[in-house]
This record gives sequence, C-alpha cells and structure tokens, in this order.
Amino acid sequence: MQGVRSVGPESLRAGRALRYNCFQMYSPQLLDHFQNPRNPGVVVGPDAFARVENPACGDVLELSMKIMDGRILEIRFRAKGCVPAMACGSALTELLMGKTSEEARSVLRDEVVLAVGGLPPASIHASHLAIDALTAAFQGRRTESGK
Repeated sequence: MQGVRSVGPESLRAGRALRYNCFQMYSPQLLDHFQNPRNPGVVVGPDAFARVENPACGDVLELSMKIMDGRILEIRFRAKGCVPAMACGSALTELLMGKTSEEARSVLRDEVVLAVGGLPPASIHASHLAIDALTAAFQGRRTESGK
C-alpha cells in the first residue's frame, strides 16, 4: 500500500506491524511540492547562492538566484533530506519568484509553512532551513555589477 510504512522494532518483535500513513502526517500541498518540486536544480551564473545544513539532522538546502533590475528573475533549489525540507525548498522558490530583493528578504518562515499547508511539530526545522538559506544567499550576494 503506497504511503504506509511499518515502523518500530518493538512492533516487529511482538509480531505485529505498527503503521502510520504519510498522507495523514503531511498536507496535500506538502506532498505535492515533494512529489512535483518546483524550480529544482541550480541557476547557472547565479547572483546569489547559499548552501545551508542543519547539523542536527543533516538536511541540506542549496538556493541559487539570478537577480536582474532588483527582481528575482530565476530561482532554483536543491535539497537533500526529509520530505518537508524538500517541500519547503520548492515552496520557497514559488514564494520568491518575481519578487524584489527587499520583498524576498521580508518573506517569513510562517509564509513557507502556510505554502506547504502546515508542518508537523517534528518537521518545523524544514521551514527554518529554507529561511536560513534565503538569508545566507542574500548575505553572500554579489552586486549586479559583479562586485
């Protein structure tokens, strides 16, 4: 059965399968971003780039942007980690596409959470990772003149 996984060594030793359903755990929006990621990959010759890692869980998110006339012209992400981390990276790119640099800097973590239809408490770190990548990308950003 797709989306259902047995977990728990105690359950296996007891001869019964403890099951959870990821379709009940995650919102349809989150699963859609995970299964159909928006803007995956790397921007060639980015004006802004960041790679951030959550040292606690090992999730990694890369964000690259091409900025022209103060607006995000192209944005892409690459993620390695849990389902919510990948979904938050995808949702972040949709939230930022076409925004000015100032508008992008003002995007809040709660907006990412809303864009994926909410996160379970144990997965909230994924939205922090997305905003950390955004912040780091702008901190390391080259100016439009390449300086």
